[in-house]
Amino acid sequence: MAISDEVQDPIVLQIEPLPFTPTEFYISGLVDERKDPSAVAWLIPSRTGSAKPVAVDLQGGGKTAIETFVLQSLPRNKKLFPVIIRLQEFHIKEKTGQKGVVEGELALHMSFDLQRESGPVHLMDYQGGLRYLRSANQYGVVEPSLRRSLGNALEYLHDWMEREALTNVKLTRGVKVILSDYVQDADGDTVFYTPERPLRWEDFKAKPQPGNYVASVFPSFAWEGGSEVVDGYIHLHLQTKVYMLKSSSWVRHGARNAYGLNHEQRHFDIVKLVVERFKKKILTMELSPDDYEGIIGYQYLESFREMNHLQDEYDKETSHGINKAVQEKWNKRIDEELRDFGVIE
Repeated sequence: MAISDEVQDPIVLQIEPLPFTPTEFYISGLVDERKDPSAVAWLIPSRTGSAKPVAVDLQGGGKTAIETFVLQSLPRNKKLFPVIIRLQEFHIKEKTGQKGVVEGELALHMSFDLQRESGPVHLMDYQGGLRYLRSANQYGVVEPSLRRSLGNALEYLHDWMEREALTNVKLTRGVKVILSDYVQDADGDTVFYTPERPLRWEDFKAKPQPGNYVASVFPSFAWEGGSEVVDGYIHLHLQTKVYMLKSSSWVRHGARNAYGLNHEQRHFDIVKLVVERFKKKILTMELSPDDYEGIIGYQYLESFREMNHLQDEYDKETSHGINKAVQEKWNKRIDEELRDFGVIE
């Protein structure tokens, strides 16, 4: 390396294959976020008596040279996770030490982001550095120090990805949904839907409300989910709850007959059908690890609207159970769909 008090030839960063092959990622790009991108090294010139460092950059410019080194030193298997490097800091600064020995200190800070469709996901940071001593006229340690530090950062990323790939939620490849229905005894205020335990008039405990109706039931549904990462996939345990509240349901005195109870039971059955449709939609959708909760939440709201629409349609067409012929048609329609979903035999 030729060097003077004022100018230094650009440092040529050598390309070399790194001693590992990524199995979980490839580098898709590099973003230069250094505060001072003008140079990567401030080196003490060789002229005797000069202690002022000279700014020296990489050949082709720092960002271009570093990105070229990274992209050409590692295989790029685009079936793996795409990772973006954000270069926060990368420089060597030298000073003159005792007896004219030059002391160099290198600092490197990289952030690694996973490139998702919904946007970048921060994985982790790497901060490294090294120190060296050199004689005043020997610059051969500079380029290998830069190259080794970049290789160390990429190897650190490789080791981290290998260790985290199957358990870190940020690195999941997809979502697997495991469905279940919440059922428990109806001893309390809530009756959870199950074919083995249909509604009873004893479940209608609220005070009758003014109006022309002889009974009213208020069924609804909810869902909750817990997740875990298993072998690189989010296992979402989604549990649905179809229920009615005894304290919100009522019946007038003298109206407790089997026909009226069937009409109210069908309101409960309709909620169950809507939930089975909701579950079927979720199972047939390709859920992304980035936004599966939002997608499920949206489908829940759509199903809730569908439930309210069907309840209104049912009551309107049956005249709240008064039209027995139409009531029978609804009975058959509901039972057929319940059988299709395997709810009843």
